Amino acid sequence: MPLSLEATILGVFAGKPEQRWEGKEPSAIGKLPVEGPQRLTFTGLTSDQQADLRVHGGPEKALHHYAADHMSHWQTRFPDKADLFRPGCFGENISTEGLHEDNLCLGDVLTMGTATVEICQGRQPCWKLNLHTGIAAMAPSFQKSGKTGWYYRVLEEGNVAAGDKVRLIQRDYPQWPLARLISARFNPALEPETAAELAGMKPLAESWRASFQRKTDRGYVENTDRRLKGV
Repeated sequence: MPLSLEATILGVFAGKPEQRWEGKEPSAIGKLPVEGPQRLTFTGLTSDQQADLRVHGGPEKALHHYAADHMSHWQTRFPDKADLFRPGCFGENISTEGLHEDNLCLGDVLTMGTATVEICQGRQPCWKLNLHTGIAAMAPSFQKSGKTGWYYRVLEEGNVAAGDKVRLIQRDYPQWPLARLISARFNPALEPETAAELAGMKPLAESWRASFQRKTDRGYVENTDRRLKGV
């Protein structure tokens, strides 16, 4: 992919934790558009918050980007909820058209406004996505589709705003488009050699690295067991 890939930010979204569901923990998945330049730091937008910092936010989930290109897919998949699917609806921070899991790769470095960011993982949806959208099958459908969006770590802090450009400036792992990475992450039968390759990739977020290491170790143990049993 040539380093001419770019898109315009359609919207920047931020939110604060709210107690939305009785008996459940608070969530900041409900993001709203924010106007004007927003400061992007190493841990995310200063205008944005997360409810549970154990699993959301931090340097390796500083910013979530979702492709507006996918909205038509979800409108077709859940036609009775078609009006729901618009930029910002999945709790993302950044929405664009033209950048997606098929043309971006793990480790891609991009400029975004005056900031510089690096792709370090996809998104693993949780139960909050079901409650947020009112669709019980949303999280599993999200994961199965591979249209999960992706997270950035911030390499250089700066400002971002709707209308700014997002430009690819460096690609070191063209063999690992996000679509392939996300598929591997959720593949219970991933080959241990592939898992080992991913576990050793420098740009990968630590939580995903640990997952691939577990897949590596489990795969080698299973293969050893099969050899010992003569299978």
